[in-house]
Amino acid sequence: MVDWQRLSDGERALLERLFWAGGLSRGELAASVDFSKSKANLAISSLIGRELIEEGGVQPSSGGRRPEVLRLSHRMGVLAGIDIGATSIDVALLAPDMTVLDHRSEPADVRDGPAAVFGRVRDLLREARERMGIGPARVLGIGVGVPGPVAFGSGMLVNPPLLPGWETFSIRECLAEEYAAPVFVDNDVNIMALGTHWRLRGQLQNFLVIKIGTGIGCGIICHGMVYRGRDGSAGDVGHICVDPHGTVCHCGNAGCVEAMAAGPAIARMAEEAARAGESPRLMEVLERNGMLTTVDLGNASRAGDAAANAIVQQAGGHIGRMLAAVVNFFNPSHIFIGGGVARIGPLLLASIRQSVYQRSLALSTRHLDIQYVPEVESAGVIGAAVMAVQETMLAGVGLAGAGITPRERR
Repeated sequence: MVDWQRLSDGERALLERLFWAGGLSRGELAASVDFSKSKANLAISSLIGRELIEEGGVQPSSGGRRPEVLRLSHRMGVLAGIDIGATSIDVALLAPDMTVLDHRSEPADVRDGPAAVFGRVRDLLREARERMGIGPARVLGIGVGVPGPVAFGSGMLVNPPLLPGWETFSIRECLAEEYAAPVFVDNDVNIMALGTHWRLRGQLQNFLVIKIGTGIGCGIICHGMVYRGRDGSAGDVGHICVDPHGTVCHCGNAGCVEAMAAGPAIARMAEEAARAGESPRLMEVLERNGMLTTVDLGNASRAGDAAANAIVQQAGGHIGRMLAAVVNFFNPSHIFIGGGVARIGPLLLASIRQSVYQRSLALSTRHLDIQYVPEVESAGVIGAAVMAVQETMLAGVGLAGAGITPRERR
């Protein structure tokens, strides 16, 4: 196990640069940090000697000898990324440079309880290690995302509405039975935001990630860092009211956007439209399967079904109404839309965009871009691993953002 406490601030700065860049030549890496070239080169040599940095191929030549690319060493160990959704489990092993070494996804139901879900998580991790020939001592850190509010310091869920019975369950203690590596737990949307941040190489400093699934949540990247708020509840936008006379939410209030436009609400509206005779296509699916899903609605919408399109536009309008308030408050450069419901199709994204641009102030949307989460299938597990990296090898001097030196932090 690597002793991260023995790293100097300068060495951590070099590791941070490599982590966010993905790979740099020795000259580029030395020039990227805020201390002398000779000191940087000495630190680079030390990190190579301790197998924390390694050569990973060559860059294209700009004349003369092609420079070797340095990256975080695969020999130091692996990271585990775990993304728990309301209806799924994703488990991956990743190298320190976020190369995905092994990734498995399968259906799950969080209502089965934390012991059952994390029993399966441990099985999947063990199977992944066995496929890779990696012992538990080689795991450097474990990041976990869960669909509920998390007190980040303790890693415990706090009154999770979608996870009854989970509040007293310690994920850290459960995984510590098999792993000595530190375990970090956060809301699943925050880790999706971190995964998106890393995919974009830290180039965007202020953006939002909206996950639309069984619930609706928001991950906030502010000045290059996840903003969690005082108690970890920042981004809980699912309970912003979009219709005071709307459906009663499980939180007890009426008209929350989650109750009006998340997956269960959309499926309910689809079933109501089918039973009302508004969509023969949806009724056919309902009679065949006994239920309707957001996938069924999306298929009908893409086929031009008028009732399905109306439901998609209504849901997108509600989500956009909520986001307009957030945009006016936060003024992000980008909003990325992810989650299972985002797969309904382009009409949902178009409806969200239309509602946001209509209801937000002109200055707040002057440079706003709204699009899908890039590479959404792996954003969660990568984000969980990014969190583990930040909280282990980069945590000593607070280097949690992208491309920011200790002097700039001060």
